[in-house]
Amino acid sequence: MIDLHTHTTCSDGTDTPHYLINKALSEGISVLALTDHDTTSGWQAAIDALRPGLDLVLGAEISCLTNDGLSVHMLGLLFDGTNQPMQEALENTRDGRIPRMHKMIELLREAGYKITFADVESVVPEGATLGRPHLADALVKAGIVKSRDEAFLDLLNNNSPFYVSHLAPTPVEAIKLIRAAGGVAVIAHPFATHRGEILASEDFLPMKEAGLNGIEVDHRDQTMQERDQLRKIAAELNLVMTGSSDYHGTGKLNALGENLTDPAQWAHLESMANERRVVRK
Repeated sequence: MIDLHTHTTCSDGTDTPHYLINKALSEGISVLALTDHDTTSGWQAAIDALRPGLDLVLGAEISCLTNDGLSVHMLGLLFDGTNQPMQEALENTRDGRIPRMHKMIELLREAGYKITFADVESVVPEGATLGRPHLADALVKAGIVKSRDEAFLDLLNNNSPFYVSHLAPTPVEAIKLIRAAGGVAVIAHPFATHRGEILASEDFLPMKEAGLNGIEVDHRDQTMQERDQLRKIAAELNLVMTGSSDYHGTGKLNALGENLTDPAQWAHLESMANERRVVRK
């Protein structure tokens, strides 16, 4: 079983890297990608926890903004974690999340929701990439909503009046960073319409020309019709098709391994990295 999209407490997941590795082993996952938002800080802890029986793919989910301000996520897998331009870009994006959080809190407070930046800080694990799920956790803690899901449904989704974007590379820039660092780029859940506005079909060609390797097709936030549309685009552009859980621990309903990548597709994707950086013990 191959799951190429998971998160830990290094971003907005609720499992530590060590716990995630143990859970993957216990549930029969054979290949697991660690893809925390805009950070590689969990890599070493995951490597330390690794045991025989599991192949670990090191990566990150990179926040992107199109020139029109549309939020897009790009999975970077198998890239060199010591690559300086990549690390600088990730740091810049993480730094941009702080003023964005202040602005979202300001908008919420103007609407009467009693929440502060200190409230959010109190629920963020040390060193984690700050994100909307942490704001959701603070809203739960304050008794304003009952769950992360309710917070996103009512207040924090991309269509919400409280949503604010943050500094991030364009999808093409992110792809070029990933490929220059020796990795492979897979666009994450690009047709998840319930999250907000999505890319148009014609947007994929410039990304392919920039070096895009694959599309995350099988994801719980994409309907079967949307998945079929993505399969058609992937076939037309000769892109790998992946399936992933986007597991966040108890932070989301997504179950580890609920969507998977075909072994042949994974082998093809791995072959496109400039080095085989899968970690095994």
